[in-house]
Amino acid sequence: MRSVKTLIAAGAASLLSSAAFAADMPIMPPPPMAYAPPPVQDFGGWYLRGDIGMTNTKARLHVNGYDTLPAGTAFNQFGHGFDGGMLYGIGVGYQFNSWFRADITGEYRSKVSFNGTDFFTFPGPSSLGDTYHGGIQSWVGLVNVYADLGTWGCLTPFIGAGVGAAVLKTSAFSDVATFPSGSGLTSSFIADGATKTNFAWALHAGVAYKVTNNFTVELAYRYLDMGTAGQGQGHFFDGTPTGPSSFQFRDITSQDVKLGVRFNLPCCDVPPPPPPPPLIRKG
Repeated sequence: MRSVKTLIAAGAASLLSSAAFAADMPIMPPPPMAYAPPPVQDFGGWYLRGDIGMTNTKARLHVNGYDTLPAGTAFNQFGHGFDGGMLYGIGVGYQFNSWFRADITGEYRSKVSFNGTDFFTFPGPSSLGDTYHGGIQSWVGLVNVYADLGTWGCLTPFIGAGVGAAVLKTSAFSDVATFPSGSGLTSSFIADGATKTNFAWALHAGVAYKVTNNFTVELAYRYLDMGTAGQGQGHFFDGTPTGPSSFQFRDITSQDVKLGVRFNLPCCDVPPPPPPPPLIRKG
C-alpha cells in the first residue's frame, strides 16, 4: 500500500515539474505558411482589328501589239501611272506570346484610275500617239504573321509577312490613237473590264502603341504584290468587236501606309487555373 502511495506522489511531482517548465518556455509564433509560386504571365489572346490606309499602286502596261513593232521603231512612254486610293480592312487574330502573333485580314481597295501616253516613230517616217485611260479596284485576303521586336515604354516595333489572294477587277479601258504626221486621222478603241483572282503576298513593318491592356493602335507600312490583271472583250466605239483585248496590267504592286487598331477579347481567353491552396507546415 505504501508503494502505491509512493508512485502516486512521484507521478504528481513529475507532472508539476513539467507544467512549471512549460510555463517558463517562451510562446513561439507559428511558422509562416508556404504558398505556391504565382503562375507565369499569359500573353495569349484573341483580338479583332480594323485598318484604314492610303494606296500607291504601280503596274506595267503591256500591249500585245508592241511585241511586233517594225524594226527601227522609236518608242517612248509618258505619264504612265495610277492615282492614289484608299483601303479599308478588318481581321481577327491571336497573340501567342510576348513576341509572336498572327491574323487573317480582308480588305477592299478603292478604284484607282490609270492614265498614260505612248509615242511611236516608225521608219518612213510616220508617227503614232496612243492615249490610254483605265482603272482597277481589288479585294485582298491575307494570312499574316508578325514578330514583335520588344517594347520600349508603350511602343512595340514589329515586322511581318503575309500570303493570300487578290481579286482584281479592271474597268473599261480606252485607247485613242492619233496619226499626227499622216492624214491626222484618229482611231478609238475600248476594252471591257474583267475580273481575275491571283496569288498575293505582302511584307509589313510598323510600330504599335498600347493605349490600354485591351486597345492598341498601329502605324504600318506594307509592300503588296497582286500579280497581273487583264481586260475583256475589245471593240471600237461604234460597237464593232475586235476580239479579246491586248491590254494587261502586269506586276501590280502597292506601297501602302495604314493606320490600324486592335481590340483584345478577354471574354474569349481561357483563364489560368487558380493557385493551389497554401502548404501548412506541421511542427
